[in-house]
Amino acid sequence: MHITQLNWECLLHLFSFLDKNSRKSLAQTCHKLLEVFQEPFLWPVLNFHSPVELKKDNFLLGPALRYLSICWHSSRVKVCNIEDWMKNTFQKDICRKHENAVNDFLIQVCNRRRQSWKRCPNLLSLTLSGCGHVTDDYLLLLLKSCPNLKILKLENCVRITDRTLEAVTLYGGSLQTLHVDFCRNITQAGLETAQEKCPSIMLKAERSADMIPDYEPGEKLMLERAVRKLVLH
Repeated sequence: MHITQLNWECLLHLFSFLDKNSRKSLAQTCHKLLEVFQEPFLWPVLNFHSPVELKKDNFLLGPALRYLSICWHSSRVKVCNIEDWMKNTFQKDICRKHENAVNDFLIQVCNRRRQSWKRCPNLLSLTLSGCGHVTDDYLLLLLKSCPNLKILKLENCVRITDRTLEAVTLYGGSLQTLHVDFCRNITQAGLETAQEKCPSIMLKAERSADMIPDYEPGEKLMLERAVRKLVLH
């Protein structure tokens, strides 16, 4: 029996065992297998481990997506977590290549300007780790577009601030778990306010409020001088 003679349910089951690249390769062999690849219910889970993977055409976004994870920890990506004013020219060039990768992808997940069948309103869990260029605006958009989100885990997302916590209190009505670990621009006051307004959320913020936030060179110099003045007096 040829593979294309299998019924639809069998083909879906077969595809479910393959990774994204293998699914895409198989889909390129004939129209029937391409249709299987394009079945939204085949894509409830998506995991990405490098910025390059986000730009590949080997997956499908749609209403069946429930669990999304974008996590990477390579030395080149870690450069993006350094304060902008401390980066040298080479490091800035690396960051420019990564700068819009995750943000652009989150826009696709929200998909407000595209076909409604490609949107992901049923997303239940989002994990972002090492995504140094993600900003509050994109997380706000995602919280608005995915009202069923129950789990939001952010680690080393250094650009997010208390604005994301505020967005959670306004639009995270279904949220049950919130992690903002090693997010240096989150404050203790912001955490306390979020917990007060949303007491049912399991909030975890390892090291975030204890880390030194970003300062422009001038601001940092003024802060150091003020500290020295207090010590001397």
